[in-house]
Amino acid sequence: MDILRHPFTFDQNHPLFLNTLDFWVFLFAVLFIYSFIYKTNILRNAYLFLVSVFFYYKTGGFFFAVMLLSIVSNYLLGFAIHGAKKELSRKLWLACSIILSLGILLFFKYELFLGRAINQLFGTDILAISHATKWSNLFHGTNVSIVDKAIPPVGISFFTFQCLSYTIDVYRGHTRPVRWLTDFGFFVSFFPQLVMGPIIRAADFIPQLYKKYSLSARDFGLAAYLILIGMTKKLMIGDYLAMHLIDDVFKAPGTHTGFENIIALFGYSVQVYCDFSGYTDMAIGLALLLGFHLPKNFNSPYKARSVGEFWKRWHISLSSWLKDYLYIPMGGSRNSSYFTYISLSVILLFVVLLANKLVLIPVFILIIGTVWLITRYVPSVKLSISTNINLMMTMLLGGLWHGSTWMFLVWGGLNGLGLVVYKMWKKISPYENKTHWAVNAWKVLLTFTFITFTRIWFRGETFDGTLQFFHQVRFFFGWDILSEQLGYYWKELVVMLVAMVIHWLPESLKARYRDWFIERPLSQQIGIITLAVLIIYQALSGEMKPFIYFQF
Repeated sequence: MDILRHPFTFDQNHPLFLNTLDFWVFLFAVLFIYSFIYKTNILRNAYLFLVSVFFYYKTGGFFFAVMLLSIVSNYLLGFAIHGAKKELSRKLWLACSIILSLGILLFFKYELFLGRAINQLFGTDILAISHATKWSNLFHGTNVSIVDKAIPPVGISFFTFQCLSYTIDVYRGHTRPVRWLTDFGFFVSFFPQLVMGPIIRAADFIPQLYKKYSLSARDFGLAAYLILIGMTKKLMIGDYLAMHLIDDVFKAPGTHTGFENIIALFGYSVQVYCDFSGYTDMAIGLALLLGFHLPKNFNSPYKARSVGEFWKRWHISLSSWLKDYLYIPMGGSRNSSYFTYISLSVILLFVVLLANKLVLIPVFILIIGTVWLITRYVPSVKLSISTNINLMMTMLLGGLWHGSTWMFLVWGGLNGLGLVVYKMWKKISPYENKTHWAVNAWKVLLTFTFITFTRIWFRGETFDGTLQFFHQVRFFFGWDILSEQLGYYWKELVVMLVAMVIHWLPESLKARYRDWFIERPLSQQIGIITLAVLIIYQALSGEMKPFIYFQF
């Protein structure tokens, strides 16, 4: 009976990741039924919605109810926003959507942090617990401490952002309300990208719901290629580096030499790219098989010649979401707005809670007031201060989106600082418009090194761990045993080097071998895929690791 029940029940120890055998069995069953109904749009969309809800259940358990709550409420609010006759009413309905969506996100993702912080700040003795963890224990039979760890619904940030983009786009007139609940539910929960993106916009995706299914031979070849490349990135490179180098070093940086810490940090930059872009490659390929086009989420980010260019190439769907729904509403590069000061207040509140110091409140009020006075009465610096604050606020909020810790706040702040410094530097840089290969190589290397450096706070587990990292690099680099360590880690270093060389190849060359695969006859494609899958799974040397962004 357990064998018969397993395909239809949630197993917390074996969630339905895209890199598991269970997922490919699930996909085969989905495609088999899909082949009978794909020509009827309303039936196709309803079917894929139900399939996506089931996928979420198999991935995140009974928290699929939270996703359904977001879907139903924002579906109804979309009609309310569109149907309101007065501008004030439209704004109030939009505010309801934003408050509800962000309220759900804050409750499940930040409840434990806020409860602890309030107790420490005001000396209260309110029991700070995570209801998300409590309900996970209740429904899934787990025994995780409700006062020590929060277990939010998987992908809650991603489906929350998609719901928000829908209601905001309806308010802005970029899209009309979706007629059928199943269509809207499908847009929010589409299973290939549900738990890790790319984040899709209503204005881009919803029109596809009503188009005739189309899958050309080239689209099929491209889909197969993306899925294969994604699996290779994740399993052959990302997981290999994590298991043989990165996890061990970051778990106890003080017990490893500075050299080991450095190569683990650069290895993590390779891992996080291969892991995350590998997932989105697979998601885009799977969506293409089902007849839908998802946006490109990565564009060779380690070719970036500046921090600004990096964030146009990395996690493009999130970067563009933050730009359109945070940065521009703040005033963007033109001015500051009330939203700027609201965002600044939210961030400073988090700083007060993290620092556990009420004395910071009047200090921050003074800072906000000073900035407001300067931008109001000193026109010569108003634009510069306003736009730089908008940049910094966007990156700090992006950091807090990943988690309510000093580590993520510092990571976001460093990236914001990098954007601000580059914006100023490019105005006076003698190299900004130079195109010589050596200049470009230096810019790429410097940008890659800076981005990697900031990830000490993204990947590190504690602040003490980051201090140990710097201590080991400065005082115990391991120069005396460098040759031994090179010999010990030569395989990991070769994998990192090969991955980066492939990454830095010209796009024209990558397009050639991609097109070569796409143009092969179907029998040859199947043969290549079969051989590649056998090699990938034979090369695995341990249990498959979850995707990094699964936790967000």
